[in-house]
Parts: sequence; C-alpha cells; structure tokens
Amino acid sequence: MPEARLHDGSTIEIVVHGAGPTLLLPVNPRPAEGAQAEAMRAWGADPALGRSLMEGLGDQVRVAAFDYEGHVLAHPKAATLTPDNVAADLLAVADAVGAGRFAYYGYSWLALSGLQLAIRTDRLDGLVMGGYPPVEGPYAEMLDVTRATLAMVGSATGEEATPGDWSTVEVDMSDGQARQFVTLYEALQDFDDLAAQRAVTCPRLCFAGSADVIEYDERWGGTRVDIAGPVVRRRAELEALGWDVVVLDGLDHARAMQPAAVLPVLRPWLAAHV
Repeated sequence: MPEARLHDGSTIEIVVHGAGPTLLLPVNPRPAEGAQAEAMRAWGADPALGRSLMEGLGDQVRVAAFDYEGHVLAHPKAATLTPDNVAADLLAVADAVGAGRFAYYGYSWLALSGLQLAIRTDRLDGLVMGGYPPVEGPYAEMLDVTRATLAMVGSATGEEATPGDWSTVEVDMSDGQARQFVTLYEALQDFDDLAAQRAVTCPRLCFAGSADVIEYDERWGGTRVDIAGPVVRRRAELEALGWDVVVLDGLDHARAMQPAAVLPVLRPWLAAHV
C-alpha cells in the first residue's frame, strides 16, 4: 500500500483501486463500524462512503483514496494547515502513486482544498468541487465557526446530537484539532476566489444541494453558512468562467455528498472530461 510523506513529516496511507486516469479522492476508504456507523446512518450518511465512491468509479478511473480529514484529526497540524501546505500534501499523494497528471474531487473543505491545489499546479486534468462554491465561498463565516469551535474545546457534556440539527452538535476535539482549521481559514481571509479563477485552466465541475445552508446557533455566533446560494445565484457567471454546474434539488450538505447523489454527477462528467 503506497504512503505519502506530508508537509509535517507524517505519512498517510493510500488505497488504489481501478485502472485508467488517476483521480485523487480524499475520503476514508475503510467503512465505519459500530456506533460510529449507526450515528452516520442517523444523519443520512453512508458509513462506507469512501468505499462506495471507489467501487462506483473504479471502472472508469484509477482511484487513489486517502483519508486526509481523518489524518489531520489524528495528526493535528495546529500551526501548519495552510493552503500552501495542503496543496503540497495533495501533490505528495499524487507523487506517491506515480501520477504525473491527475484529477481531483473533494467535498466541503476538501473542495476548497482542491481549488487551492488548482491554482498552484499545472498537473490537474480535472477538478470537481462538491459542497463548496468556487466563487463567493463562505471563508469569513467558516472562520467564525472554527473560532467558536476552538473556544468550545473541552465543553462537551456527552449528550447525543439530534440528527439534522447542527445546533445540538457538541465539540469533541482537542485544541490542536480545532486550531488547525482556524489556521486554514485565517490564511484564506484575503483569498479572492473570483480573481483566482483565471489560474484554473483544467476542466472543472462544481455541485451543491439546493438546500445546503447551515444555520448555527448562538454558540457559533448565529453564523449562517450558505453553500447553495452562491452556486445557484451565480450559476451563469460560473459557467462563463468555465465551470460545469450541477444543483441537486432538495439536498442538504450531508445528503449531497452521499454516493447515491455524487456518482450520477461524477461518472458522466469524468467520462466526458478526464
């Protein structure tokens, strides 16, 4: 099993599946089990999301799957999870699987990571951003949420969250785990995602659920993170900038990332462009 050495010297395992052009897929290739799996199902999530995506794409592309989010939680990069270092990590994964050129699909913060990668390399043959708008991204709002998360470290009571209600979710992170995401969004506060579009030259697709709006309660400063709005409102502009745009009717942030929603979008696009 190939391993990539990341910017902080830690290593991450990569699972390769299928044949064809390489697609970097930052997902956990191993299904969740037990209580974690049950909690995911309660929120409408597939405990085997990564494996389902790998198997659903492996007849078209060579999938290189790696659990980057799980890795940064296991090996927090409190002061170094910057856009430059994230992009370097993704390139290290591509190097580890011998992919001189490759496509990339990421969802949510891993989608914005793909945009940061795209403006730093000419090796991309395709970029897919799910659950995060390429233009008018909620960088300020996510900084507010991550700072509030950091402030709540150690305050968890162990009460079970109500599926679908983000206001009931408790913070179960260490200081380092939470702080690294503050580091990331602080570094993105001056990022002009509209101006950055001229540096993205590969085929590109963005998608989001039409109901992808997260309303946080007062513990997170009453922050409203609107993912769907910019994609819907600026669709014509995005298409003029070279993006293929898909809006998934009625889906929220969690449901729009599930294999049943993603594969019907991703498969034909990859077949046409990668």
